[in-house]
Amino acid sequence: MPITNWAGNVTFGAARVHRPESLDELRRVVAAGSRVRALGSGHSFSLVADTSHDLVRLDGLPPTVEIDAGRSTATVAAGLRYAEVAEHLHRAGFALANMASLPHISVAGSCATGTHGSGDSRRCLAAAVVALQLVGPDGDLVELSRERDPGVFPGAVVALGALGVVTRLTLEIEPAFDVVQRVRLDVPLEEVSARFDEVYGAAYSVSTFTDWRAGKAEVWLKHRLDEESSGFGDGWSESGWAGGRAAERQVHPVPGMPPESCTEQLGVPGPWHERLPHFRPEFVPGAGEELQSEYYLPREAATKAFEAIREIGPLVAPVLHVSEVRTVCGDDLWLSPAYGRDTVTLHFTWIRDAAAVMPALAEVEERLMPLGARPHWGKLTTTKPRQISAMYERAAEFGRLARDLDPSGKFRNSYVDALFPA
Repeated sequence: MPITNWAGNVTFGAARVHRPESLDELRRVVAAGSRVRALGSGHSFSLVADTSHDLVRLDGLPPTVEIDAGRSTATVAAGLRYAEVAEHLHRAGFALANMASLPHISVAGSCATGTHGSGDSRRCLAAAVVALQLVGPDGDLVELSRERDPGVFPGAVVALGALGVVTRLTLEIEPAFDVVQRVRLDVPLEEVSARFDEVYGAAYSVSTFTDWRAGKAEVWLKHRLDEESSGFGDGWSESGWAGGRAAERQVHPVPGMPPESCTEQLGVPGPWHERLPHFRPEFVPGAGEELQSEYYLPREAATKAFEAIREIGPLVAPVLHVSEVRTVCGDDLWLSPAYGRDTVTLHFTWIRDAAAVMPALAEVEERLMPLGARPHWGKLTTTKPRQISAMYERAAEFGRLARDLDPSGKFRNSYVDALFPA
C-alpha cells in the first residue's frame, strides 16, 4: 500500500519502506541501500523526504531521552515527537525553551527543515541542538557537536536529510516553567502592522491569525510566568499593547472549528508544554484536509509584507483556512530560513485543492520574494530549487559538506539534487 504524507498531497515513491527497531538494524539498512531517505512524522508538504529507493521510518527506534542536568541538555531519539520529549522532560523538572504550534511533529524532521515556534527572543527549534549522531553511507556512526566541530556543525543541523540518517539529537534544556495563554479578538490588522514591535513584544510567544481580507485578526499571547508579571488583568501586556478585546471563551485559530483540540487559554496557568503549542497532543491535528506554505522574511519587512498580502486578500481568502504570522530570532545554521537575520514568518494554511490554491500561492510569492522571503523547506512553493538555494550564502559550503560526508550521494534525492547539484 502506498505511503503518503500527513496531508495526502505527496505519495512517496519508495521501492522499500523500513522501520528498524534498533540502531544496528538501521545501520545495516543504510549500508545495504543505494539511495536512502529518512521520514519523520510526514508533516512536510514538499518532496523533501521522497525517494524511489529506500525510505526509513525512525519511530521504531528505542524512544530514549537521556537528561544531563549538569550540562542542561537532553539527548533524544530522533524519531520521537515533541510531545513525547516534553512529557519526559517535564516529569524530570525540565523544559524546552520553545515549541512549534503542533507537538505531534518529530524532533529530527522539525530540526532538519528549520521548523520554528514564535517569540522575539526564540530561535528556530534546530538552534537548540548542540550535538547529533547520524548514520553515514557505509552504516558508520558520525558524531558532530557545536563544541567539537564549530566549523561544520552549523551546516549539519538543518540539513534536509542530505548528510545521513540522524539517530539522536542533544538539545538545550532549562528548568520547567509555567505559561498562561490569552487571546485578543477583533484586532485591526492595520494596528498589528503599525505597532508590530509592541504587539510581538507583548508576551514570550505571540501569534497573529487572519484571513487577510476582513482587516481583523486574533492575537494569541503566551506569557511566561517566571519572566513576566503574573498580576495582569485582561488589558495587561509586557509592552503596554492591548488591542482588540479579550476572548471570553476558548477559540480555535480556524474560524468555525471546535476549540477542544486547542491548548487552554483564558489566562489559566499551566506547564510550558501544555501552553506553548497551539494544539493538544491527545487530539490528532485534523484529517490532513489542508495544504501549507510558509515564508521567512527579514523582520524589518513585516509592514511591507502585510501591505502586500492585504492587497491580494480577495484572491487569498477564498482558498485559505487561516494565515498565521510569527516572529523568530535569527541564528547561524547555514540552511535555516532564519539564518543571519531576525525574522517574521507568514504561514498559509490552504484548503486541500491544489488547482484552486496554486494561483493564489503564485501571487503570494510574487509579492513576498522581492522582500527577501525564503520558503519553508517542508512546505509548498512555486519557486524553483536553484532560486531557493541562491537565497543562502552558505549553500556552496553545505554542498561541499554533503559531498565530504556522503561522496556517493546515497542520501540525496531529486529534491536535494535540484537544490545542490553535484
